[in-house]
Amino acid sequence: MTNKRIKGITIEYDTFGERSGKALILIQGLVTQMIGWPDRFCRMLADTGHFVVRFDNRDTGLSTKLEHFGSPDIEKIIQDVASGIRKQPPYKLAHMAEDTIGLMDALEIQKACICGVSMGGMIGQIMALRHPQRLTGLVSMQSSTGELDLPTSTPAAMDAMMSIPPMNRHGFIEHMVQIFRVFAGGSDAFDDSLQRDICTRSYDRCFYPMGFPRQMAALVTAGGRRDALGNVRLPTLVIHGNCDPVVPLEHGRDTAAAIPGATLLTVNGLGHGLAFPGLWEEMVGAIAELSHGA
Repeated sequence: MTNKRIKGITIEYDTFGERSGKALILIQGLVTQMIGWPDRFCRMLADTGHFVVRFDNRDTGLSTKLEHFGSPDIEKIIQDVASGIRKQPPYKLAHMAEDTIGLMDALEIQKACICGVSMGGMIGQIMALRHPQRLTGLVSMQSSTGELDLPTSTPAAMDAMMSIPPMNRHGFIEHMVQIFRVFAGGSDAFDDSLQRDICTRSYDRCFYPMGFPRQMAALVTAGGRRDALGNVRLPTLVIHGNCDPVVPLEHGRDTAAAIPGATLLTVNGLGHGLAFPGLWEEMVGAIAELSHGA
């Protein structure tokens, strides 16, 4: 195991590529372990001249579990936010952004290109707003500005996201594979076998569904960033799929429009997640071009 102690929290991480390569930090989404970035995808990025770092967010995988915060009532929080009632979550996406900065400090990485997927993209956006001097560029994948006027997830995707997984190994794996089938949005590019492998490895590595309500609370109370993102002056790439039922394509368009000079890459056949290996070459090429150009 490889980890760093950061302000009272242990963050588990691993790396790909040579330390001399350009630093590229990968941030995962909602309760998804770092192995949700498939190994071959990370090696492809490393082969383009990057020192790739992926890690488990707090409350995920082998990083610290913040159980003393308890389990917030997500349905109540969502209702309150929709009604305009401000809620205080156990922790915020901003705290998760600080975890990432702390990991960079611990690894003696002064600057890096930040690449976040889904909730990880939101964390990356917050880093670009709060710590622009630490970023060489930003890649926001399958993510959002968080504005309430944007389209919501499809009913099927929302039901899948909020469903409770079984506790046993076989039931959990089958349940999670089915969730990502829904998240694929009917794409023929979705690799069921790869997703099953990721779900199996995730269960065997660390079964901890209790982090979901705390991370979800941080996500839904984060508020919108559209206006603030207009102040970002970093090279930015927005990657979004036309099949994404969780964070519809309009979210990616909105993100790209909000950040001056941002480039939007719409990937045909990409749903929500990373189990689309036939599309990796296009995404890796675009990330490398942004990073090295920056």
